[in-house]
Amino acid sequence: MDNNGIGSSEESPQSNTSWSRRAFLAGIGGAAAASAQSSALETSSDADDVAPEKGDPLEPEGRSKRACRLRTKAATYQRDLPIPTHLANGAEEDYPYIANFCKGLPHKANGEVKDAAYLALLAALSGDDLALFEAISLGGDRPLRNPQAGMAFDMEGPDAHHVTMPPAPRIDSAENSAEMCELYWMALARDVHFSDYDSDSTIADACADMSALSDFRGPTESGVINPANIFRGSTPGDLAGPYLSQFLLKKVPYGTLSIAQRQQTVMPGIDYMTDFSSWLAIQNGVNPATGNATDSTRRFIRNGRDLAAYVQIDALYEAYLNACLILLGMGAPFDAGNPYAASTTTDSFGTFGGPHILSLVTEVATRALKAVWFQKWYVHRRLRPEEFGGRVHQHLVGAKNYPIDSEILDSLAVQATFDLYGTYLLPQGYPEGSPLHPAYGAGHATVAGACVTILKAWFDESFVLPDPVVANADGSDLEPYTGPDVLTVGGELNKVAANIASGRNFAGIHWRSDYWEAVKLGEAVALGILRDQRKCYFEDFSGFTLTKFDGTTVTV
Repeated sequence: MDNNGIGSSEESPQSNTSWSRRAFLAGIGGAAAASAQSSALETSSDADDVAPEKGDPLEPEGRSKRACRLRTKAATYQRDLPIPTHLANGAEEDYPYIANFCKGLPHKANGEVKDAAYLALLAALSGDDLALFEAISLGGDRPLRNPQAGMAFDMEGPDAHHVTMPPAPRIDSAENSAEMCELYWMALARDVHFSDYDSDSTIADACADMSALSDFRGPTESGVINPANIFRGSTPGDLAGPYLSQFLLKKVPYGTLSIAQRQQTVMPGIDYMTDFSSWLAIQNGVNPATGNATDSTRRFIRNGRDLAAYVQIDALYEAYLNACLILLGMGAPFDAGNPYAASTTTDSFGTFGGPHILSLVTEVATRALKAVWFQKWYVHRRLRPEEFGGRVHQHLVGAKNYPIDSEILDSLAVQATFDLYGTYLLPQGYPEGSPLHPAYGAGHATVAGACVTILKAWFDESFVLPDPVVANADGSDLEPYTGPDVLTVGGELNKVAANIASGRNFAGIHWRSDYWEAVKLGEAVALGILRDQRKCYFEDFSGFTLTKFDGTTVTV
């Protein structure tokens, strides 16, 4: 394997051939594109397969045998699911050392990873010798984030390798250019309040520039991006009402506490890694010299910078636990499939009640993370936007010639960034930039997809949320939302998933497809867990019905 005349090498030619082709194909299947999710996780035509084990509830030996049969049946079902093809986009082979994630490894002066360091990473990922992870060379102080998690097993729901994602956009594609153009504009518009999008000139420029893209896959109105759909998620609920979900604004009832969602945010106008030397140091894994400058006043989320600050230090399931508490606190109705809906003598609690949903909405998070960590490290290894920004910069200043689609190079967003900072690097919202794991899919978005799927299954999605609110101009308080749109549980749950994922995009550390494909990955994990749990109930239970992110309906 050679460098195809694209990336320079500081290693001997033998270093390219001493590592087999398997390293670049680790975790990658055949040539046919895989389905994004396994439909077998969602439904079954075998009624016995989902029926709970029945019998004398007080007969110990019979109970043990039934428990064993149930576990065996669940394990057998998961074993017999078809293994999906995990297909990467091929860029790692076509453009070695420049088209994939390498942050934290030692880099050359031009910003490309040192070949031997990347090959050592691939060697660790291609086998089961844990000592190889300790042999990886780091370029700075920051360790790589937990690649081993992608090989862990779980005792419930689909195995992490039984769900998959389609190939990520390649650096030479128009889709990648469209996603990067959006990220440059998100960085330029970090301090624009969501309520000011209709009148702000930066947003107007962003709408015009992005509407000219040939392969933008976010929401549009007849192909046009406007202030009402820019930077929003990809479901109909994302386009209804204010940009921010009610679940990020309303008070959270937490036992005897009532928690106002005023956030610790950061000061406006401060961006990071806008010069090449600091960018290169961060790519090597050096810890930044300073942290974010925090705002002394807590505020409700008003803009992209506030949202990015929220998702920098949140517990990954935090927003969805809060949403669950809000829904329980307001007495939002449960899904019609809840078996206690028609009972007059007993009610739900440990099963189908508040304690059940509160534990389940957090339980799915770690299972979703294992699934996406396999995709990140062992299949796709997609580079972070900040890494690609370095390629854009080096290309445009004439230092290198990279296989980058021309639409991003010619965009108004890139020129506006250069006019402001003097470089073409993607301005970052965090001093340290991204975490040290690959971009695709997004961990926050996968957890969002899993947790929101549980909540959409549990609650009546059509229920209209009462008394919707928005943040006031300075974020000091809330005021009533007076717009024409009706805000439903299902729509606002989809929106909070998109908000959390988009907060990471506003920070400059994830791509749009990292969000959209990852929420569907998390959804598949959650559906598999719901299906496994359905076997365990004593109650007669016909299943929860929910609307998936793609708009289809499923009962599980």
